[in-house]
Amino acid sequence: MEKGRFIYHLATMSRSHKRFIMLLGDTIVLPIALWSAYVLRLSEWWPQEYLLAGWWLFVVVPAVGIYVFARLGLYRAVVRFMGAQAIWAVVKGVSLLALFLWAAAFVFQLQPFPRSIPINFALVALVYVGGSRLLVRHYYHWFIRNRIEKDAVLIYGAGGAGIQLATALSDGLEFYPVGFVDDDSSLWKSTIKGLPVYAPDSLGVIIKNEGIKHILLALPNAANKQLKKILECLSTYNVHIQTIPSMPDLLSGTALVEQLREVQVEELLGRDPVTPVPELLTKCIVDKTVMVTGAGGSIGSELCRQILEQKPNTLILFEQSEYNLYRIEQELNNKKNEMGLSVVIIPFLGSVVQPNRIRDIFTSFSIHTVYHAAAYKHVPLVEANIIEGVVNNVLGTNAIAEEASMAGVSHFILVSTDKAVRPTNVMGATKRFAELILQALAINSNTVFSIVRFGNVLGSSGSVVPLFRQQIGNGGPITVTHQDITRFFMIIPEAASLVIQAGSMAKGGDVFVLDMGEPVRIVDLARRMIQLAGLELKTQENPDGDIEIQYTGLRPAEKLYEELLLGDDVVGTMHSKIMRANEAYLSPKELDEYIKAISYACEKYDSSEVKLILSQVVEGYTPHVENMANSPLLNNVSKLDVNIKR
Repeated sequence: MEKGRFIYHLATMSRSHKRFIMLLGDTIVLPIALWSAYVLRLSEWWPQEYLLAGWWLFVVVPAVGIYVFARLGLYRAVVRFMGAQAIWAVVKGVSLLALFLWAAAFVFQLQPFPRSIPINFALVALVYVGGSRLLVRHYYHWFIRNRIEKDAVLIYGAGGAGIQLATALSDGLEFYPVGFVDDDSSLWKSTIKGLPVYAPDSLGVIIKNEGIKHILLALPNAANKQLKKILECLSTYNVHIQTIPSMPDLLSGTALVEQLREVQVEELLGRDPVTPVPELLTKCIVDKTVMVTGAGGSIGSELCRQILEQKPNTLILFEQSEYNLYRIEQELNNKKNEMGLSVVIIPFLGSVVQPNRIRDIFTSFSIHTVYHAAAYKHVPLVEANIIEGVVNNVLGTNAIAEEASMAGVSHFILVSTDKAVRPTNVMGATKRFAELILQALAINSNTVFSIVRFGNVLGSSGSVVPLFRQQIGNGGPITVTHQDITRFFMIIPEAASLVIQAGSMAKGGDVFVLDMGEPVRIVDLARRMIQLAGLELKTQENPDGDIEIQYTGLRPAEKLYEELLLGDDVVGTMHSKIMRANEAYLSPKELDEYIKAISYACEKYDSSEVKLILSQVVEGYTPHVENMANSPLLNNVSKLDVNIKR
């Protein structure tokens, strides 16, 4: 323990103290190296005649040596990170010292002086000066690994990033790498940086023999599909999986290789983001006045970020939440200043159900493009607050769309959802009603109205993934409504990019949908998150597991699965992953009658009448009365409706 404290104290000393110790060490070892050169040449421990003749060399050589090493930067090198550059400095230094020794003996005609002394001195000094540093470096790492409690880890990926990570971990106090795992068979059974490279098939044995609890992914360039395959392989082992930052973050300098993070949800799902088409991002934005409703929400705020990057003339933020509006305005202004942009950012508080407020904004600004993201989207909350959901999602959309048409707005894009397709809940029905409003208005308007429909957005408010992560952090259980429930997923930046690009392709009344791949079972996502946290699923077969999954039953009006299309009539667009759906719509006259009817029902606060009208307008929607009977929240709201009508 005393030796351990000494090494630890030595490692934590100031740089000036460490330099002094290195100088002192070289002052001692250089004369010893010169003496050793005489001993090796003459095979005597004390060749008195030779030593007395050149005694002054034992004073001059160390002084010159310290000067040479200092000029070569040897004393600026950190011993525990010592690499090829420092070793090369030692080689150059002792070589120069050997030449100096030969020149000094020649100039001063030193006799006797064997000609092999400078060569012997160079070889011995290289061992003493360089070897002493390598010995200290080796002992430091041995001490850190064996005397300080560190967790053994495997690094998946033996490329450049993996080697950098192994080097960084070797000098840290948390992990020590025991080897690499790589899919490249040419690397198997080889050694990199002193660590063996294993095949993925050997994982089970290595994890058991080495007691591995952590596996670190060093694959910054890997596509999400490749990561998904690797994660599926690793999920069979009870280990905690983390990964290094992405390559863009590493190249930009915003992150370091050793800054480990948890595996992101998009990596769990294995879905690669859709690559944007640059000209579609700019068409409706560059040098134009753009308005975003719901600007402080999950989708709205990301729309604002991406719109700002495309350099509009003016960006109008419309939001009913004061805090959300303040937050996104501050963020955008900071980003604008960092990018050196001259975009005018104007925040407006208000609601889309205020026609006068909207009209005032449209008449004050010559708005070219509107992205309408303001909506109530949480299924159970809207189901429990039917009137509010209809007023905001249906009547609010109708109000702002009509004002946009009268004001001569060029493009109006509605952010919709896959829940609008054959909906089983009020929220989905209101979103489909909103789609029908835009489709009908597009018939006789100069404004190009369009709809963008996509699935669940990862990381948005109310998203299942942050909930699962929180539940795992609390020790469980994870709550899933049904074992067979599935959902489509996409990330927020991708969703916002799709909205912008689709709006640029619109001709009027278009419904755009994204090729989102295969739906994901929510219970599979929950199991994967448990496994990647290094925990075990608690089941009847494994009662000693860590996290249990509990099934709570479908929430009011919740669907087992979602759809993106009402029919099969879809055509491609200039974007390979965006499709245009040809779907039925209402005539302007029919729409006007339904708008009047549902407005009157909302004024009477008659939720039953509202749901009846929704079922007449929206294909596939049937009110779920049985769900209301089973929901205390909905029962309370229903009683409130009755009291209001009285």
